Amino acid sequence: MDPIKGRIRSAFAFINPCSASFFSSRISFSFPIQLPCGIYSGCLGLVRCMNKNIFQIVLLTAWVAFSGAVPVLRAAEITVFAAASLTDALKQIAPGFTTATGHTLRFNLGGSGALARQIGEGVPADVFFSADEQRVEQLEKGGLLLSGTRRCILANALVVIVPADAPGGQAATLADLALPAIRRIALGEPATVPIGTYAKEHLGRHALWEPLRAKVVFMDNARAVLAAVEAGNADAGLVYQTDALSTKKVRVACAIPLAEGPRITYPAAVLQASKRPDVARAFVDWLTAPAAQAVFARHGFLPAP
Repeated sequence: MDPIKGRIRSAFAFINPCSASFFSSRISFSFPIQLPCGIYSGCLGLVRCMNKNIFQIVLLTAWVAFSGAVPVLRAAEITVFAAASLTDALKQIAPGFTTATGHTLRFNLGGSGALARQIGEGVPADVFFSADEQRVEQLEKGGLLLSGTRRCILANALVVIVPADAPGGQAATLADLALPAIRRIALGEPATVPIGTYAKEHLGRHALWEPLRAKVVFMDNARAVLAAVEAGNADAGLVYQTDALSTKKVRVACAIPLAEGPRITYPAAVLQASKRPDVARAFVDWLTAPAAQAVFARHGFLPAP
């Protein structure tokens, strides 16, 4: 016997008989329905007032829902640990994902290194969306990623920014950062913040890291670097192209050509400890869908290489 039919038949085996039938396009069967005395009399009244078939369907549907005879899909909320540079784009992408799937997203935004450390310490999360490959590789080596879920989603570029009201020509080249007019340079902390890692790597390649080291003010994430330059607390900063496009309070003084700059990519992966890996996978897939990629493009992100 079909297991669902059997569960429904046995569920009504304890009460007084009342003939009923259930019909659908796929199954057809009859079974005795027994009800406690008070409910039984009420049912007879309902049957007199209602179309008999409708009553039977309502009764059967109620039992199936409460018995668990058919699994019920439930909406979930998943936690996404994401790089701070993704903040604006993710806020626009999230509603579309919720509308399409019914699932909601909760974001923990910050420096990718700090987020990876939290994951390693056991802070609950479902997806890690990093601004560099290094931190994701660390988690993968530690067995903290769900196998086969790591994907490269986006790319970005490195730029030098100055306050919007800074004199024209200020920091027009990397070498200009060594001039006396540039007193403080905001950078991400290289050990924990990908934008800092990229900036240090690129400045070092041009033999500028050591000459500029005394001017550098280290920040916790890419958005903190941007905020320091916006507020005039730094004369220049190295940020992602997308950060520079998010505000009118700074301008790009020097754009690093993609062919010359560091390779900046954004991978995402489902975490091994996720309680809803199915939803987490769906979100990672959603990030590569045309609708999400169009939002990223509007914010200045580049396609994944």
